[in-house]
Amino acid sequence: MPENRAFFHFYHELRDFFTGPGAAISLKYDFDGKPSVKDAIEAIGVPHTEVDSIVVNGTSVGFGCPLKDGDAVSVYPASFSPEIPVKAALRGEPPPSFVVDVNLGKLARRLRMLGFDAAYRNDYADHEVAGLAESEGRIVLTRDRRLLRFRIITHGYWLRSDDPRIQVKEVLGRFGYYPLVKPFNRCLECNGDIVPVEKEAVLDRLEPKTRLYYNEFYTCTDCGKVYWKGSHYDRMKETLDSLIIRKRDAE
Repeated sequence: MPENRAFFHFYHELRDFFTGPGAAISLKYDFDGKPSVKDAIEAIGVPHTEVDSIVVNGTSVGFGCPLKDGDAVSVYPASFSPEIPVKAALRGEPPPSFVVDVNLGKLARRLRMLGFDAAYRNDYADHEVAGLAESEGRIVLTRDRRLLRFRIITHGYWLRSDDPRIQVKEVLGRFGYYPLVKPFNRCLECNGDIVPVEKEAVLDRLEPKTRLYYNEFYTCTDCGKVYWKGSHYDRMKETLDSLIIRKRDAE
C-alpha cells in the first residue's frame, strides 16, 4: 500500500479531463517515494501543457517540486491564475506557430488562412510531432491527450471540440492570438509565405477566364501555387468576418 497521500484540486477547464456525471475535481492521490508534482498531475490524467500554475500549501511552485505526504496542491489553467505574491514560471511564452496533429487537417488550413504558421502532414507520427515542437518551438494542437505527455513538448493544447470552426476559436482564445490574425499570408496547401506577383509571371498558368477577369495575383514562395481574389476569396472572407466579430466580443 502507498505510504503517502496528497490532496489535489483542479480548477476551471482542467475539469474537462475528468469524465462522467459528478466527476470529482478534488481528489486524493496516494503515492510512494518522491514524485514531482508534474508526474503526479499527469498520472492523475491532466497533460502538463494544460497547466499554467501550481500552488502547494499556499506557495507557487514549478513542475519539479517533489510531492510530500499531506501536501495540498491547487492546479490552475491559463484562464484562471491565483493572486499570489511570487508566481513560479512553468515555461516561457509560447510562439505563435503550431504543429497540428494528423486528424486536424481542416484546422491547419483555417489557421493558415488566418496567417499562422501551422505545420501539418496527414502521416505525422507522434514522435515527429513532438520533435517539431521541440526543434522549431511550436505549439502542439491535438485531440489526443496522450500526445501531450511527451516531456519535450513544452506548449500544447488539447482541443475540446471536433468542429474545425469551434477549434479555431478555441486556439485563438486559449493563446490570446486574435490580435495576430493576418489573413491570406500563408499558403493553404504547404504553409509557405504568400507574396504578390506580376500577372505576366504566372500568365501561362492561368485559365482563360481567370486571365481575362483578374489582374492581381499572389504566389507561394515554397510550392509556387497561384492565388487571386476569385469567388473562393469571398467565401473565406465570410469565415474571417465571423472571427473578427468573435474578437470584438472578447474585448
